[in-house]
Amino acid sequence: MNHVLIVDDEAEIRESLESILMEEGYIVTSAATAAEALTLLRDAAYDVVLLDIWLPDRDGLDALSEIRTLDRANVPEVVIISGHGTIEAAVRATKLGAYDFLEKPLSLDRTLIVLKNAMRARQMREDNQEFSRQLAVRGTVTGQSVPMKALRQQIKLMAPTNGRVLIYGESGTGKELIGRAMHAESLRKDRVFVELNCAAIPEDYIESELFGYRHGAVPAGQTSAGSSFPTEKKGTFERADGGTLFLDEVGDMSLKTQAKVLRALDEQRFYPVGASHPIHVDVRVIAATNKDLEEEIARGNFREDLFYRLNVIPFFVPPLRERKEDIPLLVKEFLHEFGQQYGRPHVEMTEDALAALRQYHWPGNVRELRNLVERVLILNPKTQRLERKHLPMLVFRDPNREANRGTSPSSRSGPAEEFTSLLQAREAYERDYILKKLDECHGNVSRAAESLGLERSHLYRKMKALGVSVKE
Repeated sequence: MNHVLIVDDEAEIRESLESILMEEGYIVTSAATAAEALTLLRDAAYDVVLLDIWLPDRDGLDALSEIRTLDRANVPEVVIISGHGTIEAAVRATKLGAYDFLEKPLSLDRTLIVLKNAMRARQMREDNQEFSRQLAVRGTVTGQSVPMKALRQQIKLMAPTNGRVLIYGESGTGKELIGRAMHAESLRKDRVFVELNCAAIPEDYIESELFGYRHGAVPAGQTSAGSSFPTEKKGTFERADGGTLFLDEVGDMSLKTQAKVLRALDEQRFYPVGASHPIHVDVRVIAATNKDLEEEIARGNFREDLFYRLNVIPFFVPPLRERKEDIPLLVKEFLHEFGQQYGRPHVEMTEDALAALRQYHWPGNVRELRNLVERVLILNPKTQRLERKHLPMLVFRDPNREANRGTSPSSRSGPAEEFTSLLQAREAYERDYILKKLDECHGNVSRAAESLGLERSHLYRKMKALGVSVKE
C-alpha cells in the first residue's frame, strides 16, 4: 500500500512533500494539526507518518506517544521532522518509538532514503507479527478427547519449568506441535524456537548443524581442504540461546554425536567445528522420537546417560486411531488453514464424510489426515461442501482387515461393507482411480485421459458424473 501521512502546519512543506512522494509512487495524505492527524489515523491505516515536532495545537512528541498507543494491529512507523532539532529532542523521540529524526530544511535524498527504510521496517514488523500469529496457531493442540485434554494439562503444568522434555509418538502424531506448545507456554516464549530434524541431516554434517563451524573447518569424514566449510555458521545450539531447541528424531543421532550433545547439555557449552574456544549458551532442549529408546539402548544404538538427561519430563502423544473423536475438529482446522491459503475460506465437510474418516485406521496419523484434507480441497476447487464421494478410496480400507483376505466369503471384510450398492462402490473406485491419475499428471486432464486410455471428452464427462473437478 505504501500510504504516508504528512503532519506539518506549514502548507508549503506539506504540498512540496506531497508532490515529491506522489511522484515516487506513494499514496499521500496531509494534516495540519495533531488532532486532525489522530482522527485520520483512527479511521484508516498508514505505513509511515512524517510528523512535525512543532504543531499549533500540541507538541509533536506528545502526539507521537498517542500514535504509539493506537488500538490498531499494525501501528505506523513515525519519522519526526523539526526545524529546531536538538540532541535531547532526538533522544526523546527515539525513546518514544520514533523510527528516525529529520531536520529542516529537509534533504530530499535523505528523506526518501529514511522513508524507504521506514517502509521496510514497517513491513518486517508486520511479517513478524504474522509469523508470530501463525506460530501461535501451529502451537495449538487440537482435540477434546481424554488423551488430548490430559496432554494439554501436562503441557500447562510442565511448560513453565526448564526441565528437559522427551516426546514419544508415532510418525505424524504432531510431536513438533507439542514442542511448540511447550515453548509457547514457557518462560522462554518471547525467545526463539529452533528445530532440527536429526534424521534429515547426513551424518558428516549433523555436528556442524548442531554446533556450527568456523571458516576453514573440515566436515567430519572429509580430509580434503577443498571440502572445508567456506564461511562461518552458527549452529542450532547457538541460535537457540535463551530459547528452546527442538531435536526431532533424536534416536537417529550417531553415538559420536550423542556424546557431544550429552556434554553440551551437561555443561551448557560447546565447541563449534574448527573453534579453539567454547561458546556458552542457555538452552532448553525438547527432544522427540518415534523409536523405543530403551530398546535402542539395549541394542547399543543409544547412550543410556543421554537418555536419562533428556527423559526428565516424558510426554506420550497418542496416535490418531486412539482419538478418532478429534477428527471433526482437526478437519475443521485444516479446512480453515487451507481454505485461507487457497482463497476458499468457507469450505465444509458433511457429517457423512466425517463418519467415513472416523472409520479409517490412519497409519500416517494427523499428518496423513492433514495431507488428505489438502488433497481433497485442491482436487475439488468448486465444491463448498465436501461429501463422502469426494474422499479417496483409502478411507474405505481398514488395514486391520487385510489379514482376512483369502478366507471364506462369509468371514471376508473390506471396502464393500462401506457401500449400500454395487453402483456406489464402483463409482467410488472409479473416482479414486481418476483422482490418482490426475494427481500423477499434476492436474493435466489430457495426459490423464491418455494414461487411462480414454478420449479427453469422455474423461470430462466421467469426471462431471462423478463430481470430480480440477484446474488444468
